[in-house]
Amino acid sequence: MPRGRPPIMDLKTAYDVELSGSRIQHELWPLDEIDPRKAKFPCCLVWTPLPVVSWLAPFIGHVGICREAGAILDFSGSYFVNVEDFAFGAAARYVQLDREKCCFPPNLAGHKCKNGYQHAEFGTALTWDDALQLSMRHFEHKSYNLFTCNSYSFVANCLNRLCYEGSMDWNMITVAALILFKGQWVNSMSVIRSFLPFTVVLCLGLLLVGWPFLVGLFSFSLLLFGWFLLGTYCVKTLLES
Repeated sequence: MPRGRPPIMDLKTAYDVELSGSRIQHELWPLDEIDPRKAKFPCCLVWTPLPVVSWLAPFIGHVGICREAGAILDFSGSYFVNVEDFAFGAAARYVQLDREKCCFPPNLAGHKCKNGYQHAEFGTALTWDDALQLSMRHFEHKSYNLFTCNSYSFVANCLNRLCYEGSMDWNMITVAALILFKGQWVNSMSVIRSFLPFTVVLCLGLLLVGWPFLVGLFSFSLLLFGWFLLGTYCVKTLLES
């Protein structure tokens, strides 16, 4: 028996679906433990700070989503999705998602979520990894842009295919909020790595320029936040999700 794997009888069945006709047997296998040293975060969203951008606005970073086995996937460049090579450094924060809050229909008419038709039209996934694979194929034809189509767009697309928490309204703002309010730090060094550059820039700016630097820094963060709010809720075709 593989080390660390529980016996087959201990498997947790999420949906008891009969294998008859077009219906499919769904089982949620127990996930391995989260292991930051090996960069394994089963069914997690992960976040890491971005060079320069996070130094000025520490709430902005780079995100990825992980397969059931823990491998990190992230959209980090035009027509390219990383697999097990998280761009911009090791994960600093993570939030593990609950697969039981996803919609894995046994057929096109068997959706558990309230968005049955919309979910089928967008792209129904039968498993967690299936949803991530479909999003990978979609973003392998997308051009990367920090302001319109970025790593948050990729993660939001995955969550919409999963219909996570019964919602297909995942976007850059909601993904960022999920990590910001529910994310856990990997360790104390991750906190330092995320906020030390910002603290140094802030102190140097105040020392060399004074209060106008603080006003400029606040204005920069406000403009970024305003851009994503505008593109998400006002001009919905502006941002990818």
